[in-house]
Amino acid sequence: MLSAPEVLIAFRAACAPAIFVLACYGFPGPVLAGVLLAAFASDILDGVVARRLGRSTPNLRRADTLVDTLFYAAAAVALWVAVPDVYQDVTLSLALLIAIHVSRTTFELAKFGRKAAYHMWSSKVLGVVLVVTMTTVFLTGRPSRLIPLTMWLGIANELEGFAASVILPAWIPDVPSLLHAQEIHRGEARPWSDDAVGRGDDDGGGAARRAGHREWLDGRNAVEHRRGERHQREA
Repeated sequence: MLSAPEVLIAFRAACAPAIFVLACYGFPGPVLAGVLLAAFASDILDGVVARRLGRSTPNLRRADTLVDTLFYAAAAVALWVAVPDVYQDVTLSLALLIAIHVSRTTFELAKFGRKAAYHMWSSKVLGVVLVVTMTTVFLTGRPSRLIPLTMWLGIANELEGFAASVILPAWIPDVPSLLHAQEIHRGEARPWSDDAVGRGDDDGGGAARRAGHREWLDGRNAVEHRRGERHQREA
């Protein structure tokens, strides 16, 4: 049975095809804006509920990031279907955003074997601006002056996440900023150890902790664990 946070994430995933199909069938802007705002509300609530229930595991955070990417990509396409000239003046920044996102995702898959789930502060700011911009366009039926700002905020957020992925020694969820990534790299902050050294599992690292691993390790120890595992595999 799905937990409450998982239900909220699943709801947002279902909103992705819904908003696209509704736009294709010519549903009015207020309906599309309603779907967008409902998905945004679920995005806020899933984290709050997960923390209160003690279910905020690395796997859940990764699913949250993947569904966010899916939904907002679908919403962006739905926006173009509903208002065809919405991206007319931001073609260059849109192409740059897509190129950086694809490059970053490819790099993270090659380095970590999965997409990063940092939930940075810049991502939260971008999310609010993105929803405000899209809602305005859906309701008015014409491009907004906020669109160029949203594009460049998206580019800045992608570059910050890309830089963090270059710096971090292993896949670590919930890194609030590039500064925090640098602190982890220098061993001055503590990432989630089980995922940092590749021992995460579906129960959020519970099996590893029961086996005697500490719940937290500093960044330097995470690097040493990773190196030790690599040496053992090579041997």
